[in-house]
Amino acid sequence: MVGRQYVIGNWKMYKMAREAVQYIEKLVPLVERCEANIFLAVPFTAISACFQAAKNANILIGAQNMSDAKEGAFTGEIGSLMLKEAGASFILLGHSERRHVFGESDEFIHRKVIRALQDDLQPILCVGETLAEREAGETEKALKRQIFTALKQIPKEEAPKVILAYEPVWAIGTGKTASAKMAGDAHAFCRACLAEIFGKKIAGSIPILYGGSVKPDNTKELISQEDIDGVLVGGASLDPESFSKIVHHCEKKK
Repeated sequence: MVGRQYVIGNWKMYKMAREAVQYIEKLVPLVERCEANIFLAVPFTAISACFQAAKNANILIGAQNMSDAKEGAFTGEIGSLMLKEAGASFILLGHSERRHVFGESDEFIHRKVIRALQDDLQPILCVGETLAEREAGETEKALKRQIFTALKQIPKEEAPKVILAYEPVWAIGTGKTASAKMAGDAHAFCRACLAEIFGKKIAGSIPILYGGSVKPDNTKELISQEDIDGVLVGGASLDPESFSKIVHHCEKKK
């Protein structure tokens, strides 16, 4: 089963490199003794600076998106090996903003997962239903489609490298959060999907995180659910004190 909780901050399109380094300098002493896995997904231009600033800390730096191609004539794209060279060790894939703002398909995200694993960059696969899908009773249908499409053809031995993040689209950046029970039920279903693909033992070892307006005051209730193994934090990760409070709440899960 999953051990230490995961806390992943997603800065989105915020912070210049200098601001990012100042943030990490403030965060490090606040979390240096924490027994949680702390990840920060930062803008491309801040990866190298953040990697250097966090080098001796218990914080991993990653990116928020990448190409599905290894290299090539793809103007404006960035490859996994380029991200690794800059200091990234993980990658967010399939975030709802990539799906719904930039039109990324399930198949496209699948190719990115394959590419990340091939180049030894840990994929954080984001899945979640829209408000329309939830109101139509199609939450499980949407989750199953996204999970099965993204993870098909993934060898069982590669599966434990994947982290899954459930983020209901209607709760991202809206201030709305799924209730602990709603989130717990969705996570249990995601775990069942993983078990169908990889078997129960492997499914139990894959962390499943909740994302969607996570804040210090709702973290404890969310992680009290059996199948929630941590959180993916958006806006609340932009302030080091707020983010550190979330980290401390997560390390206390029994």
